[in-house]
Amino acid sequence: MAIKEAIPANLAAGQFYGAVPEKRVVASSILTEIIHHDRFNLPEHSHELAYFTLVLGGSYIESFGRKTDEHAPMTLLWHRAGIFHKDRIGESGARCFTIEIQKSGMDSLEQLTKAPLDFAEIGTPLVWTAARLFSEFKYWGDCSELIVEGLTLEMLGHAARRSSRIERRPPKWLGTIVERLEADFSERVSTSELAEDAGVHPVHLASVFRKFHGETIGEHVQRRRVRHASKLLGLPEMPLADIAYACGFSDQSHFTRIFKRCVGMTPGAFRTSLS
Repeated sequence: MAIKEAIPANLAAGQFYGAVPEKRVVASSILTEIIHHDRFNLPEHSHELAYFTLVLGGSYIESFGRKTDEHAPMTLLWHRAGIFHKDRIGESGARCFTIEIQKSGMDSLEQLTKAPLDFAEIGTPLVWTAARLFSEFKYWGDCSELIVEGLTLEMLGHAARRSSRIERRPPKWLGTIVERLEADFSERVSTSELAEDAGVHPVHLASVFRKFHGETIGEHVQRRRVRHASKLLGLPEMPLADIAYACGFSDQSHFTRIFKRCVGMTPGAFRTSLS
């Protein structure tokens, strides 16, 4: 269902620009898959409901306040209700999965804490929970609504904790380590080697990394590889074995196992969902 006519600047629940091949309305949320096939500049708009958006593929550029960011696949966005923003879709189009939170759910959350501030995250547990929710959405079955409700509440909990968490700033050397992992994710690297670069003990490195990133260094690298793979899966001519090699996996079987663990579906199924 493509929206081509002029529509209000404040979009009603379940209303989006673009094509909507599939939508599910449940008690906790409204789940919508959205496709933009071509380049498109969306006018400034807001949404009636607060929502998460998981970018699945393509080029999605958002202007929010004075800031403009291009969001790669496997980026998760959160916006409160009524927040205005502009979106730009690139030449290759874009595909997104949106989880709008029903008003009753937000009312319950706000009895406990303030609504989370708007944010974008890459490679965090919150992103992978959204990916699992997308997998459930695509392979709907018995108990799916209950599973979706649980995953949605888990996401809200993560988001609320994120906005209220107060931690001391991470050490500067940790930022250097993360930059290296981002740049060299397809290469083999040891904790001892990273610790030597940082000038700290490997045990201290592992402890500080988990404290500030909520995962081990190995998990971080695996999920970085999966993020890159999700982008390459948008290239239908690229064989899965080549993608596995390009992302640093030992073989296609290992790639499939890790990708399914993180995203909730196999690379082949994910590629099919983008077609």
